[in-house]
Amino acid sequence: MSNTQARKADHIRICLEEDVQFRQATNGFEKYRFQHCCLPELDYDEIDLSTEFFDKALGAPLLISSMTGGTAQAKEINYRLAAIAQKYQFAMGVGSQRVAVEKPEVAHTFAVRSQAPDILLFANLGAVQLNYSYGLDQCLRAVDDLEADALILHLNPLQECIQPNGDRNFKNLLDKIETLCSKLPVPAIAKEVGNGISAKMAQKLLDAGISAIDVAGAGGTSWAKVESERTQNPRQRQLGRTFADWGIPTAECLTQIHHAYPDTPLIASGGLRNGMDAAKAIALGADLAGLAYPFLKAASESIEALDELAQLLIAEMTTVLFCTGNRTVAELQHDNALQKLG
Repeated sequence: MSNTQARKADHIRICLEEDVQFRQATNGFEKYRFQHCCLPELDYDEIDLSTEFFDKALGAPLLISSMTGGTAQAKEINYRLAAIAQKYQFAMGVGSQRVAVEKPEVAHTFAVRSQAPDILLFANLGAVQLNYSYGLDQCLRAVDDLEADALILHLNPLQECIQPNGDRNFKNLLDKIETLCSKLPVPAIAKEVGNGISAKMAQKLLDAGISAIDVAGAGGTSWAKVESERTQNPRQRQLGRTFADWGIPTAECLTQIHHAYPDTPLIASGGLRNGMDAAKAIALGADLAGLAYPFLKAASESIEALDELAQLLIAEMTTVLFCTGNRTVAELQHDNALQKLG
């Protein structure tokens, strides 16, 4: 097993077994509450969660966020996630495909099209790899191997600071992203990994040709904590603990960017744990709500647990629409039913 494969296996184990959630910082959604509608004038059975993203139809505005790949366990998790995504027409992203670029023989652990021929599917590479010999060829390989509809370029400077031997040269990266975006045949999505994207940074990324933003804010899994658990270096371990709650809350990222760039396709992830969180994200301007940890936990148990989670998320979101008097996702986005507390 390569170092990258071992890291992927560690990430799954630590996320499932250790306490690596944000503790002080929250996703920010607790500051908002839906205004209840006591007489919706709707038939619950006619509530419609369907939507579109990148011109592809979705059964609900839900994204199974990027998590894993590269190992036998990761393949099983990805295949289960893809089967559920296909059944309910959710969007799905895979974990970083760097390991598959390094070792093409593990590309099959990401290749979920056989399980999900119709879903909106996102490939994924770390943007910083553009400073470490990656270019258009590697990005095209990631997209082609997956038969993906778009490419996520994830941004993870804090994680790289804590990670043993992390890739920390982010200099002149924006220019390389711009060059890549001009040549990619599919849209590129900029995504943080749990520390958030500000409106200021969103502007720079959009100007560089990025097509959509996944804010991936603070409030969920702390990758500083995850890497702190992995390292044997006492200094790096303490560094991870110091920065365990670093980042911009998801709701704050979302409202900042949506206010500044209302027409930008937005994905809200980072600490979303249920359909209520997802509905709040949509009401605040997101086009998709991304969840990772709840899907990882269920996928590690069984396909039945995943199916139950998917049905619960749909029921929770449907109930929000019904109890706010909105029949569709678009109506929820424009209803002003979400009130900020205080």
